[in-house]
Amino acid sequence: MDSDKIIPRNSKYPVVLSIAGSDSGGGAGIQADLKTISALGCFGTTAITAITAQNTLGVQEIFPIPETFVSAQIKSVIDDMKPAAIKIGMLHSASLAIAVADTLRQYSAVPVIFDPVMLASSGGSLVTEGTIGAFKNALFPRVTLLTPNLDEAAILAQMEVKNLSDMKEAALRIQNMGCQAVLVKGGHLNGTELFDVYRDKNGIEQIFNSAKINSFNTHGTGCSLSSAIASYIARNAEMDGAISKARQYVWSAILHGADVRSGSGPGSLNHGFDPEQLIKYALKRV
Repeated sequence: MDSDKIIPRNSKYPVVLSIAGSDSGGGAGIQADLKTISALGCFGTTAITAITAQNTLGVQEIFPIPETFVSAQIKSVIDDMKPAAIKIGMLHSASLAIAVADTLRQYSAVPVIFDPVMLASSGGSLVTEGTIGAFKNALFPRVTLLTPNLDEAAILAQMEVKNLSDMKEAALRIQNMGCQAVLVKGGHLNGTELFDVYRDKNGIEQIFNSAKINSFNTHGTGCSLSSAIASYIARNAEMDGAISKARQYVWSAILHGADVRSGSGPGSLNHGFDPEQLIKYALKRV
């Protein structure tokens, strides 16, 4: 290569690391995360925790990746590419949750968004017995923001979560378990308006609301929201601003994908309805 054709390396992409399972149907998990991260102008990297045989009808099989190899993926990416934010999705076992927590403690400066995936859209369990306890004891202290849906919040808070008042109480209980902040998502609420309850690191409560879209295609919504929040954090947004922008992105992705049939069951969002180019930040001179 001619020296006069070498381009100086004076910029960097905002890198996001997704630690999650693979969805062979492409609607959720690592696939949804990468689509979201790319659409929002960030550079997506991965540590795959499990491989699923999955389509729009549900999850047929799960093949777990060994804990040591998941940790190796995480360290490989962080040590070299220095992600500005981390999203965690499917962790199927207690031993894996502990391994991920132990690995991430070595990188305490990187914000972590944890979507505590416990149930598939079809209702099947995606975690083994004892995993929820490992979430609380090992992983929550390392989490910057936890994003449970109504069913997950009910499991974590050990209470029924059926309305906005329940969501507020669940958010308080969950935050008291050790995570810095929590966003209880109300996407499964009845009615024409949806609410999410956010408690920040100081315990201040904020309610986000949006109109409900009548769409069959909502598979991967939680994965997409958490990776969108991580992407906006990587772009230097404050947490409440990142949540607001991520919610708008997901709402628009649902709207633009509502008229599409992907299979016989619930389809995916339209992650690429208005994609941004990869952002380049100037490298700081030392």
